Amino acid sequence: MSDLKHADIFNWIETWAPLTLAYDWDNVGLQIGSKTNNVKKILVTLDVSEAVVDEAIEKQVNLIISHHPLLFKPLTQVDVNKPKGRIVQKLLQHDITVYSAHTNLDIANGGINDMLCDMLNVCETKPLIERMHESLYKLIVFVPQSHAEKVRDALSEGGAGHIGNYSHCTFQAEGQGTFKPLEGTDPFIGTKGNLEFVDEIKIESIVPEQNLSSTIHAMIKAHPYEEVAYDIYPLENKGTTYGLGRVGKLAEKVNLETFCQTVKETFNMPYVRVTGDLSKNVQKVAIVGGSGEKYLTEAKRKGADVYITGDMTFHQAQVAEEIGLSVIDAGHYIEYIMKEHLAEKLESAFKNDQIDVLASLVNTDPFQFK
Repeated sequence: MSDLKHADIFNWIETWAPLTLAYDWDNVGLQIGSKTNNVKKILVTLDVSEAVVDEAIEKQVNLIISHHPLLFKPLTQVDVNKPKGRIVQKLLQHDITVYSAHTNLDIANGGINDMLCDMLNVCETKPLIERMHESLYKLIVFVPQSHAEKVRDALSEGGAGHIGNYSHCTFQAEGQGTFKPLEGTDPFIGTKGNLEFVDEIKIESIVPEQNLSSTIHAMIKAHPYEEVAYDIYPLENKGTTYGLGRVGKLAEKVNLETFCQTVKETFNMPYVRVTGDLSKNVQKVAIVGGSGEKYLTEAKRKGADVYITGDMTFHQAQVAEEIGLSVIDAGHYIEYIMKEHLAEKLESAFKNDQIDVLASLVNTDPFQFK
């Protein structure tokens, strides 16, 4: 069995999809179980149904990662004669931990909405509904010339210095630092009681807020001094924009009927519900996985020709027709694509730990197509 803890998996997910990205009405993170248990097998699922728990038991899984939270509304009782109570009972009896990444995984770069876009070859994407801008900081550290390269590399590996598609972005300047080691010190340079003048390099880099702690930790670890001199300044610059849904473009225009066929084939669906003129050409596409009917007007405002989402109600479909926006209701269940994608990403991230990551084979879509 791997020495990997459940907490290691949670930390990896939260580095990619921080809990702070989730909406305040959502319930993400640890649902049931313990973060200190060792990882045996991981099962990735869209929903935590009783059938999924039975699958986990059969396959000797001790960590389930779901998209939709098992505990979305507060439980007032755990009645084991009711479905939710039986699920909780089985999970506790078999020591299975459940962790959910929901709206934070919808919003995260590379998350579910990006997965949907990638599968449909929708490119040049931006968030449909902007939620927040990443906060940026300027980190400045002073280091002796002998260790400048090591510390500079540590900053980049910790998550600093990324601007657009460029990494290892820093600025450095030469200068002279002074210090006097006092009693109880063990200086890397100099002797106790003497004022020292040392040729140093000032290294500056930009750090996103979510990487600030890891960058500081990596910097201090690489730095030779007992006491590292560094400064942190908040910046007015806007970092990465995070938001729900995506809007982007197809490589070329296609008519709506052809695009509907593409959606069906891509997500292995017998049919979709659609509004609009099937002969009309579409190219700009908006996507919100799950329930996205309330974002119709935003999709139209962003110039989308067609909007793909789930759970479209009758009157909202009429609104879409009125404002001239074609809609493809592909159902809530298209988010199932996260199972294979997330399982593959986990296996790749922890390949040296040789853990088994399985995508659930249980179909949790309550609808049947006849």
